[in-house]
Amino acid sequence: MTSATLRLPTPLRAFCGGQDEVTLEGATVGELLRALEREHPDLRGRILDENGEVRRFVNVFVDGANARGNGGLDADVRDGSQLTIVPAVAGGSGRSR
Repeated sequence: MTSATLRLPTPLRAFCGGQDEVTLEGATVGELLRALEREHPDLRGRILDENGEVRRFVNVFVDGANARGNGGLDADVRDGSQLTIVPAVAGGSGRSR
C-alpha cells in the first residue's frame, strides 16, 4: 500500500487534534482523503462534499501539482508523496485605508 503525507491548513488542524500533517495509506487522492475522514471524522464534509467529491473551494495538490488537472480523486499517489490541502481564502473589502 502507498503511504503519503497530507499537509493540513491551519483552519483544519483543529479537527485533527492540532496536527499540521498526517501520514496515511492509499493509492489515489480519493483513497487518502477518505482515509483522512475515517481517521478524523470531525473533518467529514469539510474537504469532500455529500457526493464524495472535493468541494469546489478546496484544492488538493500532489507533490506540487493540482490534482484536479491530473485525474482528481482518481489521481495516482506515489509512495512518499506529499498532498497539500488548500481551501480558498476570501476576504477584505478591496478598499485601502
